[in-house]
Amino acid sequence: MKLWSLAVPAALAIIGIVTASYLSVPAVAVLSGVAAVLTGVCWPHLIGVPTRRTQGAALGFVGAAAVVAAYFAPAAAMLTWLPAAVAVGVGAVFLIQLLRGTGQAHRLESIVGIISGVLVTALGSGWVAAARLAGTDGDPALLTVAGSAALAAVCVSLIPLPDRMAAPLGLLAGGLTAALTALVVAGVAWQAAAFSGVVIAAVVMAFRRLALSRRDESNAAGRLALGLAPVLVLGSVVYFLGRLLVP
Repeated sequence: MKLWSLAVPAALAIIGIVTASYLSVPAVAVLSGVAAVLTGVCWPHLIGVPTRRTQGAALGFVGAAAVVAAYFAPAAAMLTWLPAAVAVGVGAVFLIQLLRGTGQAHRLESIVGIISGVLVTALGSGWVAAARLAGTDGDPALLTVAGSAALAAVCVSLIPLPDRMAAPLGLLAGGLTAALTALVVAGVAWQAAAFSGVVIAAVVMAFRRLALSRRDESNAAGRLALGLAPVLVLGSVVYFLGRLLVP
């Protein structure tokens, strides 16, 4: 699979979310929601299952609902409704499979693959929660540090190197970039930023391995879903890193 076809949407999504954080929390919610809905709609094309429209609509709804819930959730527990959104999505997956009737092809692949899409789209709500950490007006520092590390790892992932070389280089680039960014933007200690950058880069490099292990049979919609998937997963990772490391 051509990595640039995945890196471009990932980079654009990261830049868009970080830029939105300088505007307002609602702007971050809109960008995150759009990314989650797009990923949900395109996810069935990635895994090649039947009833793509119905299952894509269910995934898109889960992603949008999780983002809305993160925006309106109490400040003390901004992802408190995330498990509920995932549970509703999983229930919808089984209901769709029941409505397909018995003896249908690719049922197991549909269930497993779509449930993974439920988790991915729902985790994108973490970007909204991370933007809300500093209060109702938000603070772009955390998202800027996280975004810089993710972009650095995305750039490294494009280098045609074997995993044993690309992975350590990506972790180093993510940690170093995040630390340097923290020295420029106030609000995040460089030590915490460096650790966060390594974790964020690890997620990106893991998706690089996943992409390289796949046969290049996905259409444009499938590649879009795979490109946006690590960005959505990083949302909740960034939120929990912010809760643990940022005062």
